[in-house]
Amino acid sequence: MGIIKFALRKPISILVLVAGLFFFGIKAVNSIKIDIFPQLDLPVIYLSHPYGGYTPAQMEAYFGKQYVNLLLYVSGVKSIETKNIQGLTLIKLTFYPGTNMAQAAAEVTAYAGRAQAIFPPGSQPPFILRFDASTLPVGELVLSSPIRSNNELMDMANVYVRAQFTSVPGLVSPAPFGGNVRTIVIKVDPELLRIHNLTADQVVAALDRNNQNTPAGNVRIGDINYLTPSNATEPTVKDFENIPLYVGQGVQNLYLKDVAKVEDGADITSSYALVNGKRSVYLPITKSAAASTWEVVQNLKKAIPRFQNNLPPDVKLSYEFDQSVYVINAVKSLMSEGAIGAILTGLMVLLFLGDVRGALIVILTIPTCIISGVLFLNLFGQTINIMTLSGLSLAIGILVDESTVTIENIHQHLDMGKPKSLAIWDACKEIAFPKLLILFCILSVFAPAFTMGGIPGSLFMPLSLAIAFSMITSYLMAQTFVPVMGNWLMKGHNKGKQSDEEEFKALHAEGRDKGWADKTAVVAEHRTKSGKVPLFDRFRARYLRFLDRFFPHRAIITIVYVVLTLLVSGFLLSRIGRDVLPRTNGSQFQVRLRNPDGTRLERTEMTMIRTLHILDSLVGHDNVEITSAFVGNHPSTFSTDPIYLFMSGPQDGVLQVALKEGYKVNLEDLKERFRRAMSETQPEVRVSFEPIELTDKILSQGSPTPVEIMISGKNHELNETEAFKIVDKLKGIPYMRDVQIGQSIRYPAININIDRVRAAQMGVDVNGIGRAMVPATSSSRFTDKNVWMDPKVGLGYLVQVEVPENQMTSIDDIKEIPLQSNQPRPVLGDVATITKGTLYGEADDIGAISELSVTANLHNTDQGTATRDVNKALQELGPTPRGISLEVRGLSPTLTDTLDSLQTGLIVAIVVIFLMLAANFQSFQVSMVVLFTVPAVILGSLLLLMAMGETLNLQSYMGIIMSVGVSISNSVLLITNAETLRMKNGDAVASAKEAAGLRIRPIIMTAVAMVVGMVPMASGLSEGGGQVAPLGRAVIGGLVASTFAALFILPLVFSWVQNKTSTKSVSLDPEDKESEHFIPSLYEHDAHQ
Repeated sequence: MGIIKFALRKPISILVLVAGLFFFGIKAVNSIKIDIFPQLDLPVIYLSHPYGGYTPAQMEAYFGKQYVNLLLYVSGVKSIETKNIQGLTLIKLTFYPGTNMAQAAAEVTAYAGRAQAIFPPGSQPPFILRFDASTLPVGELVLSSPIRSNNELMDMANVYVRAQFTSVPGLVSPAPFGGNVRTIVIKVDPELLRIHNLTADQVVAALDRNNQNTPAGNVRIGDINYLTPSNATEPTVKDFENIPLYVGQGVQNLYLKDVAKVEDGADITSSYALVNGKRSVYLPITKSAAASTWEVVQNLKKAIPRFQNNLPPDVKLSYEFDQSVYVINAVKSLMSEGAIGAILTGLMVLLFLGDVRGALIVILTIPTCIISGVLFLNLFGQTINIMTLSGLSLAIGILVDESTVTIENIHQHLDMGKPKSLAIWDACKEIAFPKLLILFCILSVFAPAFTMGGIPGSLFMPLSLAIAFSMITSYLMAQTFVPVMGNWLMKGHNKGKQSDEEEFKALHAEGRDKGWADKTAVVAEHRTKSGKVPLFDRFRARYLRFLDRFFPHRAIITIVYVVLTLLVSGFLLSRIGRDVLPRTNGSQFQVRLRNPDGTRLERTEMTMIRTLHILDSLVGHDNVEITSAFVGNHPSTFSTDPIYLFMSGPQDGVLQVALKEGYKVNLEDLKERFRRAMSETQPEVRVSFEPIELTDKILSQGSPTPVEIMISGKNHELNETEAFKIVDKLKGIPYMRDVQIGQSIRYPAININIDRVRAAQMGVDVNGIGRAMVPATSSSRFTDKNVWMDPKVGLGYLVQVEVPENQMTSIDDIKEIPLQSNQPRPVLGDVATITKGTLYGEADDIGAISELSVTANLHNTDQGTATRDVNKALQELGPTPRGISLEVRGLSPTLTDTLDSLQTGLIVAIVVIFLMLAANFQSFQVSMVVLFTVPAVILGSLLLLMAMGETLNLQSYMGIIMSVGVSISNSVLLITNAETLRMKNGDAVASAKEAAGLRIRPIIMTAVAMVVGMVPMASGLSEGGGQVAPLGRAVIGGLVASTFAALFILPLVFSWVQNKTSTKSVSLDPEDKESEHFIPSLYEHDAHQ
């Protein structure tokens, strides 16, 4: 009561407080960080270690398993997963929730440093990255040119673009995709080497002798200290051609140009990036963990013209696949939904009360509460993201409840003939405590957010805080701002005569605890004299007459209601689909194409180009905004790139497609047509759609598809057998698509079996043979590092010797690799047997145990159904062989954790509310009656969700939870009045009828206000509205059902349960007059004293 009295006595202070909230709230809106996701508790660290040329088996043995042995000492490690491909080991460490990730990262770095001692010579330290939501790219910065090669674009991207990213606060980017590092390439001709009896290793040795990074010293002559630089490093690329190959006097020398071509080129091409079908280079754009996604993206867009000035005119920069648009669309949706909700709510108040000024007061509270909510979110370190925006959007429907009920109650007291100021004071005072109790009930619904862990907790907490801050502000506004503005803006009801007012004053003087019938005596008399009965009063009378018919059968109706709602809700729960987040029909998708293992990069590129033609035929070229493709695997130089996009070999290609916004197409149908077209035109290519939106990428926690089954065991053959059995089983499920083994297990290889005895007899050894083979099959950079400095750029570039790929095209060419200097024999074929075979192109481990994965996508099916059917299919396969373990990953574990947490949270919330109501009413029976609307909420929400084709997911669950809170608030309003009346008159039936008649208008107004506030959200018509539409639909369905239950079931339940309950207080105090244990003699004795 004190806060209301303070507001009425110091109205200017209230206006100052509201103005201050509004002012600082606007500042908070402008300064708060805008992100896609809240800070997620993702306890994952990646370690990437390249070592060029090693086979997957070598990377696994020399790096992967060695790392595992040491990293097991790191505190809190839950699992260690390793991917080994040619030249790369990629390790994913997952930690238990609650692990100190800063300490874990430090320990990983320390143990990785210790591991260097046992690695092969020349090994570089690994790259270690803490993985969280900010690690994932939020867009791509594309460099394209009609005349320049990818390697030139790559160098420009590194030197002139990426180097300037420090000028954009919070911007982070890995190495560019699509090209390779600039390199001075010495391409030796095998035939010329044979003619001159040379080996490639001799050329490498000559290069090492003649291109040195010699430090410059100083010479002090007189008073001058001279630097002494030399041309130990070749001044220009052209000068490399004149490097002599022999050393000594009297030798007719040969020069590098006699056996090789020197090119200012790039390392061996291992990948291409294609933007709109043309070779390009792009930089994945990420941000630091503390930065705002929106600010980083906007600052980058502003900086693009500055970056462009440093590039040649033919090179164009563009920012594509912008992921920040999702959160901005959500902000726009919030603004539009808030405006529409406020207008509709104002119209509703106008309809029920006919009060334009009261409607204006309700409308004014909405932006103030929302802006204040943002202010407190900012103070508590939260950001504007899709979850806090969902909370604020949901709060719009609830915010009007507080002010609407207050305005309605003021009108009710004005109808009694009270003076305006007194009506406002009595009305606010009357509902102050019930509204506070309602606030606690709704806040209790979200209390489980503090007990949730992992991803569900990280997502639920910001949403809960957004609602809580807005609701607390709304309650305070209803108790302070609304009565102040009501006094200033609203008009009194001058319907009664002077004698009526005098009669009311006399009635009021007798006591303020009179019943509803007594308080409305003046109005009833006036209406009888005038002969006019308002429309709503006629509706109320009909409602009470209708309700009166059911009181004789209240017990049967209550039992039928409970049984029916529970049975139907249970049936609906067994039929409704389940997903982590709502399924939306976006305009972007990503697909991975897998050619047969070992397919050359050039062939994979042609596959991608043919795929782009197929896409054009399906949607029309003009309907494609942009396509971005990456084919092949990342150069070993860029150890961070595989963390962002993993590619297992040259046979892989990933295509990202963005369709134009105006093009309407069902994405699931388009994917299905794409699959059919690919199987008809390129049947050898395996297709697998992967998540492109950040929400899906984060929730899948690294899994490429919604369904992923891991098969682990020591025996590769048993793993493969089990994997093929699972593939066949999943293909039998009608809605499963893209079922395949995720690893390359039949990669073609040319096995070189060296006969060491034969080699020794011919004067060579394994070391010499290996050094001769390296330039012929890869590059000398892996065995002999040589660097040249470009004086124009001021950067150092590697120099490497290699045999051109077009000079090594058959087994015979391999056999003719020379092994010994100055002698035509032996060649490799003299000391080794060369045969074709296969090996693993990707060796994956869980810990030190080998594993394979089976991946699958879904077509028009929810994740819950897929999880159930996959588990059933695995059970039907029977027990796995000894030593083989199966684990279901993908979205299934996230779905289970999320729904389990929400279900537990809902149960906890109901229990907390029950206990709180019991403490308030001092009656377990009354608090149980209040909860009788909860079954109707669940039934109504599930019915509308199923009717709209929605699933049970994080957003719809939020709607159900919110509906429970609002339904209980309506129940509290009704039951509080009913119990107060029953304690006075002792008649539960009469009290239930009177309370229903008294509270029908605020209950209907509350329901209608929230429903109309949720209509814009539930429609899903705004930008990005599909993500939050299930939330609004669940609220509307639950609220409509609970309103009917509150008006038609709750009075019956109350009258039945409380019919024979004593009106005496449960107090045990013998001095309490209301207690059954009251002893009058004690009271009289105390009074006498």
